[in-house]
Amino acid sequence: MNLASLLISIIVNIIIVAPVLWIVGRMIAGKGKAKFTDAIWIVVLGVILGNVVGFFLSGWIGALVTLVVWLALIKHFFDCGWIKALIIAIVTIIAFIIISIIIGLIIGVALFALI
Repeated sequence: MNLASLLISIIVNIIIVAPVLWIVGRMIAGKGKAKFTDAIWIVVLGVILGNVVGFFLSGWIGALVTLVVWLALIKHFFDCGWIKALIIAIVTIIAFIIISIIIGLIIGVALFALI
């Protein structure tokens, strides 16, 4: 992965993932512990470290190490335990999937209406 694609990945993830992570973190870890800037740092460091791990490790081992890195970032920045970090990650993924489906349906209907 080159620097330009890494920067694009970081920006896109900040725009898309950070708000969802922040909202879920506030619901589970608490308003005082989950700040929006923390969510941005989690995403930035998660993308960078995930790419570094992916460069050196692949397959299940790389995916497992990347998962642990993301959970450690959530645990550190949202000041919670490992279980809460896992719950925040799972709920964030579920919420992100639901939001993606809704956005996809909206775009699909809009495109269909243009035809």
